[in-house]
Amino acid sequence: MTWKTRSAVILAGVVTAGSIAALGTGVSSAETPVSTIQYVALGDSAAAGPLVTPQDSSSPGCLRSLDNYPSVVARELGAQLTDMTCSSARSANVTDTAQSTFSGQVSPQATALGPDTDLVTITIGANDISLFPTVLSCVNPLPEPTGTSCRDKFTAGGVDQQRQMIENASSGWSSMIEAVRDRAPSARIVVIGYGTYIANSGCPGTQPFWPRDADYLQSVIDYGNTVMAATAASHAIEYIDITEATAGHDICTDPATAYYTGIIPTQPAVPLHPTAAGMQAIGDAVADALS
Repeated sequence: MTWKTRSAVILAGVVTAGSIAALGTGVSSAETPVSTIQYVALGDSAAAGPLVTPQDSSSPGCLRSLDNYPSVVARELGAQLTDMTCSSARSANVTDTAQSTFSGQVSPQATALGPDTDLVTITIGANDISLFPTVLSCVNPLPEPTGTSCRDKFTAGGVDQQRQMIENASSGWSSMIEAVRDRAPSARIVVIGYGTYIANSGCPGTQPFWPRDADYLQSVIDYGNTVMAATAASHAIEYIDITEATAGHDICTDPATAYYTGIIPTQPAVPLHPTAAGMQAIGDAVADALS
């Protein structure tokens, strides 16, 4: 039973009970409150929103924003949010491994799930493939040919090391989805992908990536999305692609309209992570897809 169906059943029971009570009280059944969607958000920093203000003081080590995309989704759907997202999380930190942060250990995120959970969103996987260190290794502040291309390094010998890491991680993503389903059997489970971080050929005048390396980095993100989408489909759950929703608002665009901040942040956000505007846009896209 999906979260929409379960909410409809709850509502039908409430309305029926309200109608019976109304016979003796004169109170309209239309005034009976509707059951609230119980929403649990799981994920890493792309969902948590490190440094996007205001930050959640209940778990400071997770660097979780109170205006991240799960918060936007909850507001737009009128849902009750339990936000378990935590910066630096890996898929194992969703299922069964506590996560160490500077403010102490955080319980596995899936412990917040239960039979009453109606909706689950998941953004996870980048840390399983060490995406952020990969991005940093591609920084080239000087123009070609001074330096080394990370694309050339990662694809030497005709083998794409990053693609291999993604394929190797996919079994862990599958196990994570199974664990979420086991804990929340009635929930609508939705995987949210990663966005468009950098424009075609990059913008070496403002962001320190050679054009071929910029294209390679986005291709790694896109391939991770493709594999995660296929993993979600194999478990008959939904996948929401946000690449189009974030295109044209990457780190190469005007900081005033960017959804991601660059290597040198121009807004309160960790480099190469969503800005406040990005979190709003991603939340809008997810809420629209869920409606």
